[in-house]
Amino acid sequence: MNEQVVAIKKRLSLPLFSAPMFLVSGPDMVIEACKAGIIGSFPTLNARPLDMLDEWMNSIMQSLEKAEETNPGRIAPWAANLIVHRSNSRFKQDLDLVVKYRVPIVISALGSPRSVVDEIHGYGGLVFSDVSSVNFARKAADAGADGLVLIAAGAGGHTGQMTAMSFVPAVREFFDGPIVLGGGIIDGRGVRAAEVLGADFAYMGTRFIATEESMASGAYKDMLVQSNVNDIILSPYFTGINANYLLPSIRQAGVDPSLLHKANPEIGFDKQESDRKVWRDIWSAGQGVGSIKRVQPIAELVAELKAEYRAACETPAYV
Repeated sequence: MNEQVVAIKKRLSLPLFSAPMFLVSGPDMVIEACKAGIIGSFPTLNARPLDMLDEWMNSIMQSLEKAEETNPGRIAPWAANLIVHRSNSRFKQDLDLVVKYRVPIVISALGSPRSVVDEIHGYGGLVFSDVSSVNFARKAADAGADGLVLIAAGAGGHTGQMTAMSFVPAVREFFDGPIVLGGGIIDGRGVRAAEVLGADFAYMGTRFIATEESMASGAYKDMLVQSNVNDIILSPYFTGINANYLLPSIRQAGVDPSLLHKANPEIGFDKQESDRKVWRDIWSAGQGVGSIKRVQPIAELVAELKAEYRAACETPAYV
C-alpha cells in the first residue's frame, strides 16, 4: 500500500471523504467529520467574503488541534477544495490562505493541479485532483497530483460518465498513488466496494447534505429525505456541464423541465454569480438519494457507515 495512504488511514475510522459541496459544506461539517474519523472537506468559495475563509480555516484548525489533545492520533486530516479554473477570480487569495493554514489535503478542481503543486508541497501538504475521465486523470497525474479523486457516473452535481467498475481499473493501469472514488456511494457497503475495486478511499457527498451540520436549508434536506432515484435528472442546462439535480427543486424554481436537454448560454460555471444562484435554488443529489431516510448528526451517520462497512468486510466470499 502506498505510504501516503498508510499515513492517512492510520488516523481514520473509515476510509472516507465527506465530499466538498458548493453552498453546503462549511466548517461545522469539516470539524465533525474529522472528529468522527473521516476526512472533512469544503470548497473555499463557500466562504464569502474572503475574510470569512480566513475565519473558517482558523476555526477548523483550532477546533481540530483541541480535539487532538483529547483523542491523539484519531482525528482525521481535513481538506480544502480549490477551483483552479481561470474563472476563479479569488484563486490566488484562496491559495495564500491554504498555505497560511497548511491545509493537509488540497483537492484541485476544474483544471490542472500544476498551478498549486509546488506551493502545497512546499509545506508538506498533498494535492488530490478531482477528475471525471481517464484522460483528465492521466493529465492530473502528469501534472504532479499526489492523489486522484475519480468522479464516476451517479454522483450528485457535476458527474462523470464512466461507471466506477470501469474507471478505477483504467486509472490503476498508469497510477499507483492514492485514489478516491466517488459517484453514487451512499452507505458503508459502498465504501468497502470502492476498496475492492482498487480505490483507497470513498467520496460521499449526497448523504452528508442531510446532516444537522450541513449548511443546506431545511427544505433541501427534507426534499432529500422524500426523494428517490426517479427524482434525479442529469442535465447540462444550468452550468454547461452534465450534473445530477433534484427534479422537484427545478420545478419549484419555475424552470420548465423540457428545456433541460441542452445548456443555457446565459449561465455557466464561468459566470460565478449566476452559478451561485443556480446552486442556491436548484439542488443537486446523487443516484443513491433514496437511501436517505432522515436528517441526522454527522457522528451518528458515520457510526452507521462504520457498522455497514464492518459487516461488508466480514461477509464471506463464495468459494
